[in-house]
Amino acid sequence: MLVQLSQQLPHEDIIYLADTARIPYGSKSTEEIIKINQEIVPFLIKKGAKLIIMACGTSSAIAYPVIKDEYPIEMISLIEPGAHAALASSKNGRIGVIATAATVNSHAYQHKLKELNSDVEVHATSCPLFVPLIEGGFTETEETKKVAKEYLHPLLKEGIDTLILGCTHYPHLSKVIQEICGHQVILVDPAQEAVLVAQQMLKKADTLKKSSKPASHEYFTTTEPAQFEMIGSRLLGKPIIGTKQVSLS
Repeated sequence: MLVQLSQQLPHEDIIYLADTARIPYGSKSTEEIIKINQEIVPFLIKKGAKLIIMACGTSSAIAYPVIKDEYPIEMISLIEPGAHAALASSKNGRIGVIATAATVNSHAYQHKLKELNSDVEVHATSCPLFVPLIEGGFTETEETKKVAKEYLHPLLKEGIDTLILGCTHYPHLSKVIQEICGHQVILVDPAQEAVLVAQQMLKKADTLKKSSKPASHEYFTTTEPAQFEMIGSRLLGKPIIGTKQVSLS
């Protein structure tokens, strides 16, 4: 998400909260995920956010429908932008989704895709080992490739021609996933699509920052920042510094 924001909205100030104390969300209950987001959103509003992107597939699937109208601020989930992009890419109407168990079990992508096109076939599977492999720096190891093949094989057997990367970590495995799926399968990154929606919304509201003044990026975590800065810097491809620890609960 940070990569997409920096590329597509280079002048915008970013307030980024990494809830490192409570991740992963994918194994948490619906009630826990909603409560967590009801703590995060007010924090971001107090920090001066003008628009919130739920940069988490699980939060987008479970919390967004419940809390999207609770606050005086526009929010964007990853589900609808990802679904629209997948439908636009698919030629045969067979779409795969890989995500956390919570996102898959919520059927958020399945329902949205069916709502937009009742004829589409949706095949979804959870990939619980992807996040620890990515955060551990094992994005192109043989073990990662083996795990990815096991997750993707059932979807490929269904003849999918489009695959939604339904967790914001998963694009870091795009190279491996594309190699396994082949170039006949289009990979859709919902984070990229969500940032495009954000850009359109800011333009429409005439709140898109036009200044060439360098954008400010503020980073917050709910645990000691060192590990977040180490992992985040590696995934972002540039140093993350000055992260502040905060308490939300």
